[in-house]
Parts: sequence; C-alpha cells; structure tokens
Amino acid sequence: MKDQGKISRQIIGQQAEAVACSYLLNHGLQLVEKNFRCRMGEIDLIMRDGQQLVFVEVRFRSSSAYGGAAASINHNKQLKLQRAAAFYLGRLNTQPACRFDAVTLSPDSSGNPLCDNWIKNAF
Repeated sequence: MKDQGKISRQIIGQQAEAVACSYLLNHGLQLVEKNFRCRMGEIDLIMRDGQQLVFVEVRFRSSSAYGGAAASINHNKQLKLQRAAAFYLGRLNTQPACRFDAVTLSPDSSGNPLCDNWIKNAF
C-alpha cells in the first residue's frame, strides 16, 4: 500500500513540474534542464530568463494547512538547492547571473495541479 502512495505522489509531482514548466515557458523563459540531480540534491527546473539562469523549485500542496506550498521551502531546503546550484554552476565555463524562483501549485476542481504563484527571487 505504501508503494502506491509513493507512486501517486511521484505522478502528481511530475504533473506539477510539467504544469510549472509550461507556465514559465508561456511567460518567456527557456528550459535548460529538468530534474537536475547531483549528490547535493535536486533542482526541479533550470530555466533561462534572458541572460539570467533561474533555478526553480516547484511545490504542489493539496491544502494550505501548515502554511501551504511556499512555506514548505524551509531553510534546509533552500540550503540544499543552493548547494545543488553551486555544483551545477561549477560545471559551466562561465558564471551567468542567477536567481532562485519558486512556483507553487494547488489542485483545481478536478484535482489537477494549477499554478497559484510564481515567486521570483524567492530566496
């Protein structure tokens, strides 16, 4: 039973990331990479906004209890994202300007992920 819950959370997470990616593409950003993983952690989306590289954390919450999706990006999560981004940047020949954004999502009336908020320079 636990595996089914994990699989459904993974599917919902993938759907949320796809919705967030489409949302950002529709707002002029360009996709660089999805689900970048390294020993430091994972970055959901890496996008380009003009000359700026944008590391995007995607958060879906079915409820606003406990502060909702944005509040779930706590200090420890921010540190993991910063370390993973530093690792990613260390692989590049030149260091572009960069920022950390967050896209929060909640379920629509059918339960599908819907973008609530795009937080630029989230931390």
